[in-house]
Amino acid sequence: MAKTKENTNKEEPIEKQLWKAADKLRKNIDAAEYKHIVLGLIFLKYISDAFEEMHSRLKSGKGEYAGADPEDKDEYKAENVFFVPEVARWSYLQGKAKLPSIGKEVDSAMDAIEKDNPSLKDVLPKVFARGNLDPTSLGGLIDLVGNVALGDAKARSADVLGHVFEYFLGEFALAEGKQGGQFYTPRSIVELLVKMLEPYKGRVFDPCCGSGGMFVQSEKLVQEHQGKVNDISIYGQESNQTTWRLAKMNLAIRGIDSSQVKWNNEGSFLNDTHKDLKADFVIANPPFNDSDWSGDLLRKDGRWKYGQPPAGNANYAWIQHFLYHLSPSGIAGFVLAKGSLTSKSSGEGDIRKALIEARLVDCIVNLPGKLFLNTQIPACLWFLSRNKANGGYRNRTDEILFIDARNEGHLINRRTKELSTEDIRKISTTYHNWRHPKSNYEDIKGFCNSTSIERVRELDYVLTPGRYVGLPDDEDDFDFNARFTGLKTEFEAQLKEEEKLNLLILENLKKVKLV
Repeated sequence: MAKTKENTNKEEPIEKQLWKAADKLRKNIDAAEYKHIVLGLIFLKYISDAFEEMHSRLKSGKGEYAGADPEDKDEYKAENVFFVPEVARWSYLQGKAKLPSIGKEVDSAMDAIEKDNPSLKDVLPKVFARGNLDPTSLGGLIDLVGNVALGDAKARSADVLGHVFEYFLGEFALAEGKQGGQFYTPRSIVELLVKMLEPYKGRVFDPCCGSGGMFVQSEKLVQEHQGKVNDISIYGQESNQTTWRLAKMNLAIRGIDSSQVKWNNEGSFLNDTHKDLKADFVIANPPFNDSDWSGDLLRKDGRWKYGQPPAGNANYAWIQHFLYHLSPSGIAGFVLAKGSLTSKSSGEGDIRKALIEARLVDCIVNLPGKLFLNTQIPACLWFLSRNKANGGYRNRTDEILFIDARNEGHLINRRTKELSTEDIRKISTTYHNWRHPKSNYEDIKGFCNSTSIERVRELDYVLTPGRYVGLPDDEDDFDFNARFTGLKTEFEAQLKEEEKLNLLILENLKKVKLV
């Protein structure tokens, strides 16, 4: 039975209160459209708060700000603060929140901010004057967001508003269901990937970055360990322009440099924006089993060092794309459909064999079901390392760690699970202990096993953790067609038995009547 998590807090956190209030104002607007309205306002409030604090310092003229002009854009640029023109400042807009023209005022504010801040060009939503958003509801939203991050400190504003922004992204993804999952990877999966990779320093790359959650979580991890956020630099690519805009806002609200997070509608395979990048960490959640990835146009591509991926499934194209961008000591962690661990169709088994024999596969994690919003396809995590001989850890060249985490996680509603902080700690600590030269790692039957490459060879290069940790792994070998045929045969046999029985009963009844 799935674990459930009880809410023991009597008073709901501010982000939950805000979500309920904002959702009430949604009325007849689809969640997919409404998210740009709400998230756009949260972003506007953040940059306005940060601007006003800096404006006050410049206006005071004290210390290093003596003689400074509070309306000089360069003063703000020097402090990595967005310049907000007067018509876009929150105080100005809140003063007009009750007017019928408020939608046009907000759209104009977004335009004005983009003109004064080139890095935000084509990023901000201009959807506030549309007919399906009545001015009263918009005014209510402005008042609602205006109550967030009470206090003047930029750090507090960024922290609270950033947290609210992230929470709202998740709630909108839930509200949108399948479509929402395209821009949002559930927080607990992102957190697990980041905790296992530990990207404290270097270049972090996500070539299908969605709304930027992997980057945000990486920055949080660095901060938690008292590291310098500037020690990591982020590189990303996204083919959906709407999602890319969300990523740019999500990163800007935390002051993360997103200048290398690029958009093009062709995507990473056809138009690799960071062609020469060799990253220290690759972290990603690519689309599962993507059949529309233009594989036929890339048959001779130089990235396919370990075998040509099938045109009908991008899983092994993504794996090799990640490897292509890894530095000589780089590590990649990513989500894939669990079928990638066993598939032998169209040469996928040969590519997997080549990856294993090249000593690139470091760890495989079997995930519990129901973690994703947009698919019920079983999923797993792959971890690849370019340098298993050391790379700062012990030599594990001829080993692969298998973790079966199917029994972890708890339900947050009838359809969706998430991993708890303790689940994440348990899985990530197992991986770190296994890699560390002076660790206390031990195999745990049913959960984890450090397996030799020789054993993987014996099992024909299948990578399902259940094969190695000591639990039956029936569903990993589930063959739908065989099972369907078997059930059909059983059903037909049962019908024949029932027909024979009915004939026997009729014969007996006739005999009784004759007597």
